[in-house]
Amino acid sequence: MLWLRRGLAVLLLLAQIVFLFMAVAQNNDVLQAINVLCQMIGILVAVHIITKPGSAGYKFMWVLFIVVLPIFGVPFYLLSALPNDTKRFGKTITRIEHDTRELFFLSANAIEEAREELPECSVQIAYLQNYAGFPVYSHTETTYFSPGEQFHEALLAELEKAERYIFLEYFIINEGKMWDSILEVLRRKANEGVKVRVLYDEIGCFLLLPVEYPKTLAKYGIECCKFNRFIPFLSTKQNNRDHRKIAVIDGKVAFTGGINLADEYINELEKYGHWKDSGILCRGPAAWSFAVMFLQMWEFASHKKEDYKAFYPGEWGETLPACDGYVQPYADSPTDTDKVGEHIYLHIINNAKKYLYICTPYLIVDDNILSALRLAAKSGVDVRIITPHKWDKWAVHMTTRSYYRELLSAGVRIYEYTNGFMHSKVFVSDDVTASVGTANLDYRSLYLHFECGALMQKTRAVMQAKSDFLQTLENCREITLKDCKGSVPMRILQSILRLFAPLM
Repeated sequence: MLWLRRGLAVLLLLAQIVFLFMAVAQNNDVLQAINVLCQMIGILVAVHIITKPGSAGYKFMWVLFIVVLPIFGVPFYLLSALPNDTKRFGKTITRIEHDTRELFFLSANAIEEAREELPECSVQIAYLQNYAGFPVYSHTETTYFSPGEQFHEALLAELEKAERYIFLEYFIINEGKMWDSILEVLRRKANEGVKVRVLYDEIGCFLLLPVEYPKTLAKYGIECCKFNRFIPFLSTKQNNRDHRKIAVIDGKVAFTGGINLADEYINELEKYGHWKDSGILCRGPAAWSFAVMFLQMWEFASHKKEDYKAFYPGEWGETLPACDGYVQPYADSPTDTDKVGEHIYLHIINNAKKYLYICTPYLIVDDNILSALRLAAKSGVDVRIITPHKWDKWAVHMTTRSYYRELLSAGVRIYEYTNGFMHSKVFVSDDVTASVGTANLDYRSLYLHFECGALMQKTRAVMQAKSDFLQTLENCREITLKDCKGSVPMRILQSILRLFAPLM
């Protein structure tokens, strides 16, 4: 039944695409008239796309499709970009985020203290709190974990301590050693009266979990919802996936990072060699921000109004952790015009004075980030980037490599992790700033997905992330300009793939 339902959904999608291709392939007077009509409509649609806010590269790809193949591009755009459900999708999430914005500030924030102590970071701190709406906290302990085995062990230990509630929000959940060990704790905690909620992305788990898995968890006393249910119809809202990874325990402890709940993330299942990933633990008032993020998405997925304050952990009193720098949890949504994730990365790049270390599985960036990285290297900043040597998607990896030549020519040093697949999403700079989260350096993460992370200033985890990066270099191969020469056909192919980067 699982494969039948999903197979029918895929066939229905393919049928829509095949129909459009057949319309292009046929040659008769009616289709010629349709083609002329599509060209006329295409001009109007292209103007509409160009004037919309958003990524220039992403808009360019739509305009290119419409100009080159109007009989295909125009219907495809109208089918995928204009359904009413897509508009309702964005409006609903925007309303929830607007109505709950002030709830992030239930705990005392430390913006004045942080800006005074770290004037070099004050602009970024102010942007995230005053504009994006994510407060900065002190007295929050941070611990960096890499690889996933360390994260798994710490997560299990914290889940065992839950007294009031456990929230889990993940892009991928797959049955196996990792999820089974977590589910065992969740079942036991639910029986003890702890409220347990699990939220997962339906596309992320499309081929991994049974269709009725929420009902299975309900038998154990666990509430479960799917985010953005898959529908077999061309719609751009299917691009807007919940790529976040969040675990919250009692509003006092939270985890995020690149690690999903599946065996490859803890190297119990080998897919592309050793899986190198990372995560972060926040213990203290900053955990509340992750609780609000989860509840916002839960309210959207469950279609039920939430009482957020009922989950607030209250005052910490004497149990308040010691001061460990400053932490700003943040989230990024594709339904608004402000690209928080990209802005955070740009701030870190532009503020770097001595060094900038980056781990990312994909390096498919727009001109803003590409120019910022090149300028930082040309200005004398030690910019180093680690990407995977063993790829999970050939076309994406080839596109990643297409950026190497420009970056190397500007002085950026690039390494490939030879032991396997690099999945960490980490920025660390100048022994002061680090971001650990879920957003890759690609168009999907920065413009289409729901993402999250933790921006840290002068915390213990900053130096832990730096140390891990330098140790990881020992298992990497540095890329040179000579390596990027390649054959003429490969360079042409990479240039063509580069055109389609916004769609990857």
